[in-house]
Amino acid sequence: MKTGKYILKYRWWLISVLTGISLLAGSQLPKADIEPDIESLIPENMASRINTDAIEEIFGSSDMLVIAFEDQDIVDSSSLKRLKDISHKLNRTEGISRVISLFDSKDIKGENGMMIVGPAVEKIPETHEEKEQLKEKLRKNNLVYKIVVSKDFKYSAIIVTINDKLKDKELLEKIDTILNEYPGNEKVYFGGIPFVREQISDEIVRNLKILLPVALILMVILLFFAFRQIRGIILPFTVVVFSIIASMGLMPLIGWKITIITILLPIMLIAIANDYGIHLIARYQELVSVNPNIKSVQLINQLVGHLWRPVLFTGITTMAGMLGLLSHIIVPAKQLGLLAAVGIGWALLLSLLLLPAILTQLKKRTTSIFNTKIPGQSKILARIGKKVTKHPKRIIASTLVLIVFACIGITQLRVDGNTENFFGKKHPVRISSKIINDHFGGSQSLLILFSGDIKAPGILEKMDYYKKELENFPGVGNIISMADVIKEMSKAIYDENEKGYNMIPGSREAVAQYLALYSMSGDPDDFEQIVDFPYKNAQMIIRLDNSNSTQIKEVVRKINDLTKNDKNVKRIGGYGYVTADLINTIIRGQVLSLSLSVVVVGLLIMLIFRSVRAGLITGITLLAATILLFGLMGFLGIPLDAATAMLSSVMIGVGVDYTIHFLWRYKEERKLGLGYNEAVIKTLATTGRGITFNALSVIFGFSALLLSSFLPIKFFGFLIMVSIFSCLASALILVPAICIVLKPRFLEPGDG
Repeated sequence: MKTGKYILKYRWWLISVLTGISLLAGSQLPKADIEPDIESLIPENMASRINTDAIEEIFGSSDMLVIAFEDQDIVDSSSLKRLKDISHKLNRTEGISRVISLFDSKDIKGENGMMIVGPAVEKIPETHEEKEQLKEKLRKNNLVYKIVVSKDFKYSAIIVTINDKLKDKELLEKIDTILNEYPGNEKVYFGGIPFVREQISDEIVRNLKILLPVALILMVILLFFAFRQIRGIILPFTVVVFSIIASMGLMPLIGWKITIITILLPIMLIAIANDYGIHLIARYQELVSVNPNIKSVQLINQLVGHLWRPVLFTGITTMAGMLGLLSHIIVPAKQLGLLAAVGIGWALLLSLLLLPAILTQLKKRTTSIFNTKIPGQSKILARIGKKVTKHPKRIIASTLVLIVFACIGITQLRVDGNTENFFGKKHPVRISSKIINDHFGGSQSLLILFSGDIKAPGILEKMDYYKKELENFPGVGNIISMADVIKEMSKAIYDENEKGYNMIPGSREAVAQYLALYSMSGDPDDFEQIVDFPYKNAQMIIRLDNSNSTQIKEVVRKINDLTKNDKNVKRIGGYGYVTADLINTIIRGQVLSLSLSVVVVGLLIMLIFRSVRAGLITGITLLAATILLFGLMGFLGIPLDAATAMLSSVMIGVGVDYTIHFLWRYKEERKLGLGYNEAVIKTLATTGRGITFNALSVIFGFSALLLSSFLPIKFFGFLIMVSIFSCLASALILVPAICIVLKPRFLEPGDG
């Protein structure tokens, strides 16, 4: 083989070009932007996005920021004065299109046969008696009670709607300035979509700043203990850094942004991209220790000649596993799959060309790891090999029992698409979400768009009927529509014991008269959030007080069942619908990406070993690891979400490498005349060392994710560590046992 000759001849050209390309790609990194919006997770052609965008086109953005104030008595004069000042200032703030508070909401009442529209709070009470009178008045106001003031009067909310021109960060900075301008003793909580997005954006930056250095340090520590040489640390480290900056530098070139999903990319590459370098350095140390005087050409020929096929094949299968994510419906998952495949491909190229080129320039040195005839790690692996050869059938049977037990856990697996659950229970997002859910009707919403003559009693009665059917449905909080407004107006016209009180009138003319009476002392713009002024479109806003994604999905199903034959219901949308759609997206994406990864990797294994049985053996071991993974998730209550839904594809892409390396070396040992048992022991004692270091490097690399502030990322880190360990155990124990019991023909001398 002339590989060593060519690498020696063009070593400086290889070093310069490969390094230059890596640094050029890295120069694009400063241009990368962050995308915190949940809508970025799902395709633009999905119903939830299309419907939500269409409804917002009519009524404006449904992304509302909720500012909740807490005090022992929120109608205390000092608290109300602060709320009033802040509300008025927010109304005058550029970029804020609408403010809903105690001082912006209306009170509709009747006087002398006239409809009088006044503020919900006309004056700030000074005495205890005035406070109680105000509380009683607010309790009777369905446009205020449990919407902007809590049932126990300990909380009050200011709900802010922003226009598209104002960024979340700018909005929150403006509100912080206003809150500081009007200080008080009340506790203040932020909630709603703009706040969640900004928190996600901040946490993405924070996670990258913490996780990336920690993962790199862990990799350096592992490389030191594995090789005890500076070159054994620097060379794989260089490959990893170059692969990270090359793949992440590609993002701004394509126009992609960093999301909560793609922050996994650098950690994945740290964990995976050094595998190929580890195998080369391990083999390099072995060759130099056996023959310290070996010539450079001979050394590189043996190094690359011995490893290029298994390293190339494992790299390709890992890339195939990552590319399985392209079938995922979640958009950032597709992006992560492609970027990870590019990064791994670049690491593969650097390991096979750049590392040997650099090694030719370094003085050959032995390592103390090989001072003994058999390294310590190899002795342990040899013992494992002896145990496997004694009880192969028992190992296979035990694995089957474990798989059956794991299937029980799979039945308990749940799916979660709610971004609020990305955070821990003590995070401000979760705290504010609970307050809004408990006291203000819910932090998320569903929207039903009605089209037609909105003044027609028939449509209004449908709205009222849907509200009555939904208001006691689990997960549903407050519901507001034009029907509620008309019924509230009726209270000002009729006495409580009269027919027509709290009812929708029987004719269109009567509805029009109600609206005309309102406009005499009130502003029709008060209802712009729920009706357009040609009165051709209206929306019902259904607040959701339960963050459970499965429950939200049930509410959506209930709405669809209620409205399926209603010609006036044109669309169902809202953030809650996006959440429900995300659940379906996660499930479909998991099935598609897992299926594609298994099929593609299985076919590649068949081509590599020219045997269908090779693909089946590998598929069985990967299937076992996948079942164990999902079973563990079910038992531990870890949900399948936007991040953990990618676990199986990543595990298959990475875990298959260990099986390939074992089978490749086992086949070589069989060709050299070793028996089945001896070939297993020899393979584990030699290649098993590289496999073990490889797996441990992945586990160590992903362990950095345990420090993430995002729960899905933390769970992803824990589960990928467990799954890679199971793949390692499979390669070192289960696969050898299968080889001994089945004696596959494709691994026999003379085959292929």
